[in-house]
Amino acid sequence: MSDAGHPTDALLVQAGATVRHAVDFADLLERLRCAAKATALPAHAAFNKEQGIFYAYVFLDARSELDKAVATTLESDLQKRWPGLKDLRISRLERVFDTAGASANAAPVFHYVVEMDPEAGWMPQVADWYDTEHMPGLAKVSGCIRASRFLNHDHGPLSLACYDLVSEETLGSPPWLAVRGTEWSSRIRPRFTNTLRTMFEVLPGR
Repeated sequence: MSDAGHPTDALLVQAGATVRHAVDFADLLERLRCAAKATALPAHAAFNKEQGIFYAYVFLDARSELDKAVATTLESDLQKRWPGLKDLRISRLERVFDTAGASANAAPVFHYVVEMDPEAGWMPQVADWYDTEHMPGLAKVSGCIRASRFLNHDHGPLSLACYDLVSEETLGSPPWLAVRGTEWSSRIRPRFTNTLRTMFEVLPGR
């Protein structure tokens, strides 16, 4: 990824962790929020117990042009404070899509993430599909609280689409599957590479 500055709306923290680390997550995020001078919005954290993966989003107060050195410095600081966390990475995220879902007033219980790199030359078509049909359609499904998509400018894959959900069953509901099964989807999805799909449990806020 480039060392140049990029528009940044949030910092993504990714780490390998165990359940016993969960008690430290709130402290870790608070430390990162202070270091990033993020005060307006609470951090959003999620954990996959089976795979031992921790993701957290620290939202900046306003979009800022950040150099990679900012993320690298924060990584080094947190690695010293929490040496037990494996493969700790911090990435600059640029928000390219965000909308409230059909269940916007509900509290998120699960956080579903789809990460991928489009095939060479396919980014415009993939972005058009994501932002015009796919994410607006999934956001309208009952059980979806919020749908957002980011560009990961440091530790890819490049595209990160995420959904806050009421339950895991939302993904298997007929309305959700109908959105996934469109003709446009069948043309775009084969253009995904390096695809990662992960379901997390949302961690309680501080």
